[in-house]
Parts: sequence; C-alpha cells; structure tokens
Amino acid sequence: MEENKFNFSGEENKSNKDKAVDESKAAVKQGAIGLLESIKRFFKDLLDFREDTDRDATIQAIKGDIPFKGATAWILVCSIFVASIGLNANSTAVVIGAMLISPLMGPILGIGLSVSINDIDTLKKSLVNFGVMILLSVLTAFLFFWLFPLSEESSELLARTQPDIRDVLIAFFGGLALIIARTKKGTIASVIFGVAIATALMPPLCTVGYGLSVALEEDFTKGMGFALGAMYLFIINTIFIALATFIVVKLLNFPMLKYVNSAKRRRTGRIATFLAIIVMIPAFWTFVKVLSESRFERDARSFINKELSALPHSDYIIKNSSYKYSDDDKVMSSVELNTFGLDEIPESTIALLQDRMKNYDALSNSNLIFNQNRSKNLDNLKYMEQIRYRDSVDMLSQSQKIVFLEAKLKSLEKLEAQQIPFDELTKEVKINYEDVSRLEYATVITSNFSKIDTLSVFTVKWKDGSVKEADILKQQDKLGRWLKQRFDLDSLIIKRDK
Repeated sequence: MEENKFNFSGEENKSNKDKAVDESKAAVKQGAIGLLESIKRFFKDLLDFREDTDRDATIQAIKGDIPFKGATAWILVCSIFVASIGLNANSTAVVIGAMLISPLMGPILGIGLSVSINDIDTLKKSLVNFGVMILLSVLTAFLFFWLFPLSEESSELLARTQPDIRDVLIAFFGGLALIIARTKKGTIASVIFGVAIATALMPPLCTVGYGLSVALEEDFTKGMGFALGAMYLFIINTIFIALATFIVVKLLNFPMLKYVNSAKRRRTGRIATFLAIIVMIPAFWTFVKVLSESRFERDARSFINKELSALPHSDYIIKNSSYKYSDDDKVMSSVELNTFGLDEIPESTIALLQDRMKNYDALSNSNLIFNQNRSKNLDNLKYMEQIRYRDSVDMLSQSQKIVFLEAKLKSLEKLEAQQIPFDELTKEVKINYEDVSRLEYATVITSNFSKIDTLSVFTVKWKDGSVKEADILKQQDKLGRWLKQRFDLDSLIIKRDK
C-alpha cells in the first residue's frame, strides 16, 4: 500500500484545541454573565422597596398629619416648652424628648407629597398649617425665654446657631429614611422616631425665640445673630426633608391628581412645577453655600496646624488663631493670627505664609491677618524722644544739666513704671480670660512718709455667673502672676469690681 504523502493529523489536533479553547471561553463568559445576573437580582431584591409600598395608605397617612388643631396644637405647645426647658437647662435628654413629641414633620411631608402628585389643595393646607406652627413655636419660645432668661448660652443652644454641611446631609438622608418608612406597608415607627431626633426641627425654632428675647432685652446684634442662625438651620431641615419626599414619591410613581377641567389641571401642574423649582433653587444654593463654608473651615484648620508649626512659639500662635468665612464679594474671608507678647514675625515670613496659603483651594482668595506686638515701635518713639531731650540738654550749663537730668530721670522712671500698653493688654486678656467683662488699670503713688512708691492697680469685673465664687480668687491670682511676668512688675494690686 502506497504511503499518503499528506498528513493532516497535526492540523486536526490544532483545530480541536482551538475549538476547545473557544468553548471554554464561551463557558466562562456565560458563567460570568450568569454571576452578574445573580448579583444584579440579589441587589435588586435587597434594595427595591417598590413592591412593599402602599401608595393609598401613605397618601392618607401624610394628609392625616397635616391639620393643626385640637390635640395637635396642644402637643406642639408642650413640645415647645419641653425643648425650651431643655435648652435652658442644657439637657440633651430633654431636648431629644421635645424632638420626639413635636408634630412639625407632618406639614413638611405634606409639602413634598403635594408638589410631587400635583395636589394644590393639600399644598395650600400644608403651607398654612406649617406657617401657623412656626409662628406659634417662635412666639411661645420667645415668651418662655423672656420670662426665664439664660444666665449663659448653653452648648445645646449654640449647636443650633451655626449649621454646616453635615446638617444638610442629615436633613436630606433623614428625609429619605422618613418617607421610605412612611411608604412601607406597616410603617416602621422606630425610623420615624430616629429621623425626628436626627433632623431636630423643634430646638432651632426655640433658639429663634431665645435670640429674639436677647435682641429685645440685651444685645440686638447678638440676639439677631442667634435667631437668624437657628432659623437658617430650620430652613435647611425643612427644604431637604421636603425635597427627599418629593424625590421618593416621584420614584415610586405615585398617581398624579387629575382634574375634570383640563385647563385647571394644566394650570395646577404649572404651579406645582414652579413651586418645585422654587424649592430646588434655595436647596441647591444652601447646599453650595454650606459646602463652601465647610471647605474653607477645613482648609483654614489645615493651614494653621501645618504651616504655623515651624514658627517660634507655634503652640501659642496656633491656639490663639482664628478664621472667619464670608460669602460676601465685598468682604474677604480671613485667617487671623495673634502674636501678642511674642517677638514680631518678620515680613519675609509673613509673605511666605501668604504665598503658601494660595496652595489651599478654599483659601486662595482669603486674607491673612497678623496682629503683631508693637513694642518695637514704642521703643523707637522713646529713642526719638531721648534724642530731642539730649539736644535740649546740650544748650544748658554743666550744673543746670545735672539738675535737669536728675529731674528728667525721676520723671522717666515714673513714666516707665506707668507705661503699660493697655490696648494690647486688653486684647491679650480677652483671649486668655474669656470670663472677664471689664478691665481697668491705674498707677497709684503711695507713701508711708519714709518713701514714695508707685503701684500698678488692676480692677477686674467678671461676667455674672460665668465663674464660681470659689474659682474667682484662683483666677485673679493667676491673672496677677501673669501680669507680673508679662510686664516685669515688682508689685501690683488686683481688685475685683462687683
């Protein structure tokens, strides 16, 4: 038998191997697709809450919480008093209790729901009832704090006057949790209670009442600062809870309210859309503003802690530094550094710090302020004065010079003993002793008929109720020792002004 000159077994083996590889790839690909589909189904089943939604019951429940009369009105009054007492007593537990019993959440959900489903009548009810609730809350809190004024601002109260980016996020995600819990079949009560605590609607309104009472009775600027800051926090909570409600209701495809009159339906739809846009604009503006302020504070803290650590006495400078954010184009944000009582920072170092501050995005357009110790300028003035006196002395006779110089020396000694830069002193005392409300300084010349002595007398008035009586003597002793060291005084007297 003749041998076949052509052998295709090698090519057939190669073809079989390629086929097996392709089949293996196809199997892996199919398995990957199946795995992805399984993961997708898992997360869909895990996160999809549309199947567990009772739309009709949710709408009825939200509408039922909107009216403000009878029991709801009394519950609101009680929650106002509880929150006001908690702020007065600086009690976190009492403030939380006021949050739980407050009925303010009902109209806010009503606003978000009505805008999303085109229900203009429910929107009117929600806005009217919400406005009445706010007015009653502020008025009641104002009367409470007018009758029972705070001796000092508590931490619970101050926490409601300076909202930041965290308050925006808390309000939005709290609102999401709330409306999702309300739409679920068999509402989750614990979620509603938790959102009431987290978003804290009642305490800011009570703080507004406190601010108005302070503005009327004590300090108008300070009181209005409290009131506006607290109202700002309340508006943030309100807008973002309503916004979260609007988004969730839209995602769940709640049925839109239809009208027989098509013209009225279109008009109502336009009004609802307009109101939705009106709500979105301040919500977006608030978020951007608070985000910018938060970024500025973050970069300011980072700049102070990192860039100032190489300076002499850096711990003191960092501790006594401050920063102020401004969203006004006419007023720049600023980082302020105090070096009172220390050697002056050279201009070259200040220029270098100003240049480094531009590396921080949120500080690129901010102003760096150095409050320097001006003792060197005082020394220069003394030197010029001494030159002037020297030129005058050259014109006198020898004996006259001696008499003149002795008299001038005594007067200069007295002047030197009395010369304390009081303006710088008050700024340093304000930084280091926040409970001092007034400081007086005088130089007293005393005599026991054998010698004459000059004493520095400081009179201190402490803020009422800020320091316990037992601690006042310790504070005054500490202040006296600091003044002796700071101004190199042999003796001084610290008096208390009651």
